[in-house]
Amino acid sequence: MEQIQLSATVRNKENVGKKFATELRSKGLVPAIVYKAGKETLSIAVNEKELEKALHTSAGGNVLIELKISGADSKQQSRTVIIKEIQHHPYKDNLLHVDFHQIALDEVIKIKMPITTKGEAAGVKAGGILERIMWEVEIECLPTQMPEKLEIDVTNLEIGHTKTIKDMVIPPGVKVLADLEQIVVSVTIKKAVEEAVAVPEGETAEPEVIREKKLTEEEAAAEAAPKEEKKPKEEKK
Repeated sequence: MEQIQLSATVRNKENVGKKFATELRSKGLVPAIVYKAGKETLSIAVNEKELEKALHTSAGGNVLIELKISGADSKQQSRTVIIKEIQHHPYKDNLLHVDFHQIALDEVIKIKMPITTKGEAAGVKAGGILERIMWEVEIECLPTQMPEKLEIDVTNLEIGHTKTIKDMVIPPGVKVLADLEQIVVSVTIKKAVEEAVAVPEGETAEPEVIREKKLTEEEAAAEAAPKEEKKPKEEKK
């Protein structure tokens, strides 16, 4: 996989927290850290536009990055990293923070890889629906052998049939860390949105009529009987 170069500057340990992060973002910079097991975490800042450009390569979030880090002592250091986590603003969608994981090109890494489909399923052409069961899978490989994506061909997939991990094209040097029998995609019959109500031949369906409450014999007699008028009371003399 091709490496993308990205410039970064070291942040002072004192310049941390929400206030300093806001100041960095106002300057078009994104707060970030670089970590590696057994080593001290390094706080840095990267240019937001350059990082966005790196993320929009064909590799997406799995892009291999060579960080060119400049420090206060003017000495530049280079670190090969991959992106482990990106924090976005909840509604503005701009970058808030990035975690970089430092790697070595000769050491095997584990990473989640997106799965893409190739072709149009025969079952879909026949009226079925393609259902995605898996969207990504964890793999193990050297950074230089990391594919941009994993692909599965669905062209000959009929209704009621499935394709599993073992049906994917796995590049040399890549090991899939999942059960090869796991289903990735399937084609199912399109379900009717509404079920039709069966009506006997020759008859038409009639709307339901709201009927009045049926009175008992006693209630009916009481309704029919004339009501007795009340006489005014006579005044006592």
